[in-house]
Amino acid sequence: MFGRDPWGGPLEINATDSATDDERSRNLQDYDRAALSSRQLDETQQSWLLGPAEQKKKKKYVDLGCIIVSRKIFVWTVGTILAAGLLAGFIALIVKLVPRHHHGPPPLDNYTQALHKALMFFNAQRSGRLPKHNNVSWRGNSCLNDGKSDSSTIFKDLKGGYFDAGDAIKFNFPASFAMTVLSWSVIEYRAKYEAAGELNHVKEIIKWGADYFLKTFNSSADSIDRLVAQVGIGDTSGGSTTPNDHYCWMRPEDIDYPRPVTECHSCSDLAAEMAAALAAASIVFKDNKAYSGKLVHGARTLFSFSRQQRGRYSVGTEAAIFYNSTMYWDEFIWGGAWLYYATGNSSYLQLATTRGLAKHAGAFWGGPDYGVLSWDNKLAGAQVLLSRLRLFLSPGYPYEDMLMTFHNQTNIIMCSYLPYFDSFNRTKGGLIQLNHGRPQPLQYVVNAAFLAALYSDYLDAADTPGWYCGPNFYSTDVLRKFAKTQIDYILGKNPRKMSYLVGFGNHYPMHVHHRGASIPKNKIKYNCKGGWKWRDSKKPNPNTIVGAMVAGPDSHDGFHDVRTNYNYTEPTLAGNAGLVAALVALSGEKSGRIDKNTMFSAVPPMFPTPPPPPAPWKP
Repeated sequence: MFGRDPWGGPLEINATDSATDDERSRNLQDYDRAALSSRQLDETQQSWLLGPAEQKKKKKYVDLGCIIVSRKIFVWTVGTILAAGLLAGFIALIVKLVPRHHHGPPPLDNYTQALHKALMFFNAQRSGRLPKHNNVSWRGNSCLNDGKSDSSTIFKDLKGGYFDAGDAIKFNFPASFAMTVLSWSVIEYRAKYEAAGELNHVKEIIKWGADYFLKTFNSSADSIDRLVAQVGIGDTSGGSTTPNDHYCWMRPEDIDYPRPVTECHSCSDLAAEMAAALAAASIVFKDNKAYSGKLVHGARTLFSFSRQQRGRYSVGTEAAIFYNSTMYWDEFIWGGAWLYYATGNSSYLQLATTRGLAKHAGAFWGGPDYGVLSWDNKLAGAQVLLSRLRLFLSPGYPYEDMLMTFHNQTNIIMCSYLPYFDSFNRTKGGLIQLNHGRPQPLQYVVNAAFLAALYSDYLDAADTPGWYCGPNFYSTDVLRKFAKTQIDYILGKNPRKMSYLVGFGNHYPMHVHHRGASIPKNKIKYNCKGGWKWRDSKKPNPNTIVGAMVAGPDSHDGFHDVRTNYNYTEPTLAGNAGLVAALVALSGEKSGRIDKNTMFSAVPPMFPTPPPPPAPWKP
């Protein structure tokens, strides 16, 4: 077919010219692709030119603005995050709804457990009107007429205080020593008492004793001429049948016989020991300035009396039978040291470090009982107490000579406790015989254990790894091991597997020599002789006197759990005080040691502050 060409030539129309518009469109798309390959177009321009198939293919990717990722990866990632979030929320919900099992504190060590019990003994020994929280169900108010019933004494209000042992006598001499030791242990180990939950309890015990002592002399005066030594009597020699605290076997709550008051006018040992007790307690209660000041004033008054009226309190009295005092020189050093710490007055330190005083107290001549701390002899305790001053403050001249002597003597005492030396024998079970085989050994053992553990802590706090016994050097761990072995023996690690602390362990004395514990509280009042049937009974005590440390075994590790044999089964205030002190020293973690500073809270700086520099010179 021919047509006319507008430019003058023929126009030939081929068969292919009859192609549809769709075909021509597809041909144009081929040209567009070729054009695209020659230059880059933006996404909008490409969307104009690309066909539907290519646009669908492009949606396999997701543009996140700063990055383009595969749609499949994007969906998988988002899904994973959502699933993880849901799972975490589900787990959190389960954790929240499931009941929690709170882990309690770690189990208490044996020494802390024993400490709780040993302190309870003092609750059982309280005399007077008891507090509501005394927590000894079988005890009640007792001896409320002490002082009133004796017309010969000027001290009419003597209720309160502590019964000494298994009877109802109140002896100030051993009781004041007991309070001094308890206060000493609180000053050194306050943090341990607090960790054990017993700080308030032990402070109540000390205050109960201190408050009673303040009643036994004119504590508001600056000078005195007498004080109470004892309330009640117990002498049954000569077959006397007069009702008293030893002849009768009665609950303290039922006592109806007269209780005489024994005063003393020349009793240096007793007055100095009571001064030590009040001075030590004043440091315990230093945060209560009014009460602490009252205790310090009383301590000063007593110590002044002890120095002016020389004599032993037990001379010519029945106290010589039960708590005979051998001298008063050791109490002068002991009381002087405590008053120095309580007041900071250097005159007390000068007295305590007087060579003549130390000589009279036996610091240089030794003897079979040298190094044995007890209610009678405080020299070993005073030497450790004054060694503390040298270790931590080192006051120098003029005290250094005697302080160094006391320090050296303390080292010798510690050597004597070790099994490598023959100063003291030991039983086959390992108990040190500080009283050389005599009865009632445990009260001396616990005091030695306390001193050893305490001195070990002193050396550690002074960054001193140990001490010398002759040419041999011993670490502080050796002292601690000695203390532990002795206390472990008392708590049951002995040939009899017997715990000598009532209420601790599964096997302990059941026939304790103690009137209140051996007579049931059944609303029946047993008179003086009526209680004898309970004394002589073979049955275990109806009341458990928890925390009482009995007198202890014999030199062959033997023990007779018989109520009438007080040499085995009777507990005492002084013995339990030493036990409490040793237990708190050994309790808890080794890292929790002594409080170096509280003891020195009243002590002024050893060296005076240098004067300020002079004013600049002006012509």
